Formats: sequence, structure tokens, C-alpha cells
Amino acid sequence: MKKIILNSAFIILLLVVNSCQRSFEEINTDNSRIKSPSAGSFLKPIQYEMASYGYKRADDFTFDIMQVALPFPNEGNTVSRYYLTEGTGNGFWNTSYKWLKQVSELNAAATKEQNNNYIAISKVLNAWIFANLTDAFGDIPMSEALHLENNMMKPKYDEQKDIYQFLLDDLKAANSLFDATKTLPEGDLFYHADASTEGIVKWRKLSNSLSLRLLTRILNKNGEINVHQRINEIVNNPATYPIFTSNEDGATLDISGIAPLLPPIARPQDFTAYRAAAEFFTKTLVDNQDPRLSKFFTQAKSIPANQNMGYKGAPSGYALGSSFEYQPSNMNQNLAKAPLKILVMPYAEVQFILSELAFKGIISGDAKNYYQNGVKATIEQWGNVVPANYFDNPKVAYNGTFERIMLQKYVSLFFIDHQQWYEQRRTGFPVLPNNGGLLNDGKMPQRMLYPTSTKIQNYDNYLIASQRMGGDNINTKMWWND
Repeated sequence: MKKIILNSAFIILLLVVNSCQRSFEEINTDNSRIKSPSAGSFLKPIQYEMASYGYKRADDFTFDIMQVALPFPNEGNTVSRYYLTEGTGNGFWNTSYKWLKQVSELNAAATKEQNNNYIAISKVLNAWIFANLTDAFGDIPMSEALHLENNMMKPKYDEQKDIYQFLLDDLKAANSLFDATKTLPEGDLFYHADASTEGIVKWRKLSNSLSLRLLTRILNKNGEINVHQRINEIVNNPATYPIFTSNEDGATLDISGIAPLLPPIARPQDFTAYRAAAEFFTKTLVDNQDPRLSKFFTQAKSIPANQNMGYKGAPSGYALGSSFEYQPSNMNQNLAKAPLKILVMPYAEVQFILSELAFKGIISGDAKNYYQNGVKATIEQWGNVVPANYFDNPKVAYNGTFERIMLQKYVSLFFIDHQQWYEQRRTGFPVLPNNGGLLNDGKMPQRMLYPTSTKIQNYDNYLIASQRMGGDNINTKMWWND
């Protein structure tokens, strides 16, 4: 017994001595965690979370403000009536910066690994998310954002012009960094570039197609930035600056319904609860004789017979006290069910961009041909077939007007984050009706208000930015639209 006690005491003493020789940091280090995550480990979470969030933003913001759908019945203050508050953009601001931090970590890991493909991808993702942020709010923190480890708690707000210049230069740099002789070592939800080098080529096309989106957004600022020159540099040099050439090139996220690729809306019934399809969007597709009508909407019902009466939405911002003699069409719940495809940036959008640029004489080419390509791609990207003689319909046929191009572009941007709203603010098209109950004097809000948190935590820089822009107001136009 004495021997056992002595041996036990020796073991305890040995443990104490060894523990004293270890530092506090060593004792408190969790060795089960990955100390240096690989660049590839960041990519799939960023893709899934930001693409899914863009889908949800289309559903709960863009649908309402752009007369695609509306709360129904509802006579309160809603986005569909142009009622925006400080809370309207809170989630968008916070979620975007959360995942921009992950993009920054991806870039740092890729730089450490000297993997140019991941460095280029990080630049594309950074431009995609930051462009959407600045187009929603105007001046935002960028150059000093995401540096909490350097005690940069109150970042300055960069001017939108500087943000656009930086992102465009970064996308150009990304184009030159992609190496199509190598695949990615880990998974890629957009292009499966881990399985084939063709995926790297498609990432490069996304980089240049995104550049065209940004350059078209700032067409009004040609001269301050060499917009026309950079557009032609891309369009006229497809070998150096490849862009989307088919629906297969578009950036999409396939949602299988098998974890972790679950639909962004957990319950399909929530997608249609207390809601109606909006009259403007529904009628546009009816006028087009669009083959996707049943895919997008349910049929309206007569009251009290409850008989199908075709596709007819409710007027957005209808006058208070209105009554309806029918139950309006609603959105189809299948749009929220797996399997589904989330559109991040489609080929159709690029064709409408080229149509506009040709229409305005900025590039050579046939605006009508680009337009028709865009309309066809819009239908086919949803798995439908373009009907024969589709362009014989005067509501769809190219009529040589910018308004017609933008109306069909509006249709093509269905379910793509905030893009319908950004383009309507830029061009004024489509012209959305005031059905008698819109707030804000019936004027389309031009931006989101800065979130409450940034006003409190970064007040001085917030004040500088809001004064520079002309006020933290939903009607304040931003640099590219001023």
C-alpha cells in the first residue's frame, strides 16, 4: 500500500512540474481547432450564405418595392408603399460585412498559399458584395472596414466613386490572375472548378461580366471614370476579357434540398402567407404570353364562386379602403422548394447590358439581336422553351426603345437580390404605376437609410458621409445617379 501511495505521489509531482513548464497560452490552446484554415475552406460557405441571402433579399425587399409581390391584404406602412426605415437595411448591412470578413480571410489564406485562382476569386466575391452594398446605401466603409484586429473600430466611409474605381481595378486584376491550367483543390458551388478547369474559365467570365454590370451602372459618370473605354476594352477583346456567352456560364447556386444545401426559406407556406402577386409584374408576363406563368404564379379566383380567372395580381400600393372582387394570384410555392436554382448573375443580364450599350452607340453591334438573346435566355434559364413566333407579339417584339429593353431586363432580373431596384433607379424604367396609396409622394426611394448601429458606434464618420452625400435620406441620390 505504501508503495502505491508513493508512486501516485510521484506521478502527481511529475504532472505539476510539467504543467509549470508550460505557458498559460499553451495550456489554454484548443489543439482540436484548425489553426490555419485553407483558402478553399472559406469558399463554399461564402457562396451558399451570400447567394441564399440575395435570394431572401429579393423575396422580402425587391419584390415589394419593384411591384413583383406585396403583402395582402395590408393597408399599413410597408416597403411596397415606399416606407423605408433605419431597420430596412440592417440585416443586409450586417450580413454583407460578416461575409466580407470571410472573403478577406479567403484572400489572406490564398495569398499565403500563393494560389492565384483563389486570390482572383476573392476579388470577384469582394466586388460582388461591396457593389451591392454601396448601391444600396451610397458611401460605405470599405478601405478601413474589416480591420478590428488592428483596432480600427471606427472606419471611415469611402466615397462611392472611389469604391467603384477600386472594385473595377480589382476585377481587372482578377481577370489576369486566373490560371485555367489548374483546378481548385477544394469544392466550388458556382462552377465546380475543383472538378474541371472549365470552371476556372467561367470564374474569369464572371469577373468580366460583373465588370460590365458595374460599368453600365456608372454610365452617367463617363469622364470622371473612363467608363466607355473600359467597356470597349472588354467587349472588343473576348480572348483577353471573356464574358458570359450562354446560360451555362451564368453564376448560379443549385439547391438540392439535402443538407447543407437547404432552401433559404425553410417552409414554402411562409413564402405565400399573407401575400399576393403584384399586378404590374403579373400583367407584364401575361402581356408577354410568357410560358412561365404557371411556374411563377397561382391563378386568381373569382368571388364568391371561387373559379379560376387567369393570372391577375393585386395593385401595389393600392388606395387605402380599396375592396377587391377577386382573390389575386399569389406566388407559386414551388419557387421556394428544392430543388431550385438561385441566380447570382445570369447570362441574360449580360445580353441586356450589351443591348443597352449598342442602343446608346457605346459599342458596335445589333441592339435588337442582343435584346432577343436576353429574352430567350431569360425563359430558358428557368427550364422553359421559347414559343415559336414569340417575337411576333407586339408586347415582346423589339421596338427600338430603351424602355422596351429595360422592361424585359426587369423581367430577367426576377429573384436576383436588389438588381431590379438598382436598375430602376438608374434608368427610371420600368415606369411603375402609383395606384393611389404610395407614400414618399409616390417617389421611388433612392437608397436605404444607414442602420442605427453604425450611427451610434461610428457617429463622426457617419455624419461626414451623410453630409457629403446630401443627407441620410431615402430620396438622396448617390454618386452614380446624381
